[in-house]
Amino acid sequence: MQKIKKWIKKINIKQTIAVVLIVIIFFAFGIYVGYRKAPAIDKITTISNKNAPAGIGADFAPFWKVWNTINEKYPNASKTTDQERVYGAISGLVGSLNDPYSEFFNPDDTKMFESDISGSFSGIGMEVGIKNKILTVIAPLKNTPAYNAGIKSGDEILKIDTKMTSDMTIDEAIRLIRGDKGTTVSLTIFRPGENTPREIKVVRDIINAPTLDTELRPDGIFVIKLYSFSADSANLFRGAMKQFYESGSDKLILDLRGNPGGYLDAAVDMASWFLPSGKVVVTEDYGTNAKQDNYRSAGYNIFTDKLKFVILIDGGSASASEIFAGAMQDYGLAKLVGKQSYGKGSVQEVVNVTPDTILKVTVARWLTPKGTSISLKGLTPDYVVDFTQSDVNAKKDPQMDKAIQLLIKN
Repeated sequence: MQKIKKWIKKINIKQTIAVVLIVIIFFAFGIYVGYRKAPAIDKITTISNKNAPAGIGADFAPFWKVWNTINEKYPNASKTTDQERVYGAISGLVGSLNDPYSEFFNPDDTKMFESDISGSFSGIGMEVGIKNKILTVIAPLKNTPAYNAGIKSGDEILKIDTKMTSDMTIDEAIRLIRGDKGTTVSLTIFRPGENTPREIKVVRDIINAPTLDTELRPDGIFVIKLYSFSADSANLFRGAMKQFYESGSDKLILDLRGNPGGYLDAAVDMASWFLPSGKVVVTEDYGTNAKQDNYRSAGYNIFTDKLKFVILIDGGSASASEIFAGAMQDYGLAKLVGKQSYGKGSVQEVVNVTPDTILKVTVARWLTPKGTSISLKGLTPDYVVDFTQSDVNAKKDPQMDKAIQLLIKN
């Protein structure tokens, strides 16, 4: 009898083990099937979470619920690939920063961005930004389609063709404005001071923006008009400085009106003509408890204290223009004449996310040598002078007239 009990007990143990094994097998099979049906990004996070930040407290359940709901209920869900959805999610993540200068570029956008910085593109030739949450023209470049069509600094772009620009990022707007040479883009703009919007149609063309013009006036004042801080502007400015020196004049006007900026290195190099070696031209402020980076003069300064210097600025003067003008103002080397500058004082870094996508993200703010944040409100001129449409119609330039007056009386 005892042997029979032991035998029965062994059978029960074997049965229990078999049942447990069957449960484990079915459970593992369920996990495998669920994993095979999971979206690609879920598989990646299941296999490896090595790129996730430590201690992240966000709940991703709503994200996956929306993902699965789209798959189940959206009529054309199959027309969007999983990867396109991932790119859309990343764009939304960057958009949550509420920073118009930070943006994720998908493969097509990345190609366009790379063509932009190489200088080979067709468009209408103007710089745009977000001001007071409105897409705004920083400046049209001289002799470009935008300039010739009458677009002006400060114009607010309400619509591009049929698309409203509210909540549109800068790069989205640029993609719509750009296009093949010979095609037309329609811009609905509101110009401050006017009562109703206007529609301006512009024919796209290859953009070959000018960089610099010089003039020695009969009254002995040397004028440099700088249109942008491009890759070759530092060398061109060197040539202009040579002309100025050889002219024998000690009176200089640098016209930065409508100059949307460009390369930081160009601004620092140009400032080096007026500052001793080691003087701070601009500071990159990375925020609380982060180390600041200072960009300093190379010390070309060839001018004595007899130099009389005026810089013209307006709402179209941005970025590198504000860096240069801010340094000259802070050190007392030049007087600023005109209107408040644009206030584009953020520093962007380009990060390669994948081989064919990039992230352009704001990493710092620019400060003038005295610590003034360019981003907050731009630069305030020493002499505020209006330049109205009636002045344009009468072919008058009261801002230039004021600069000339300051130089001649000294």
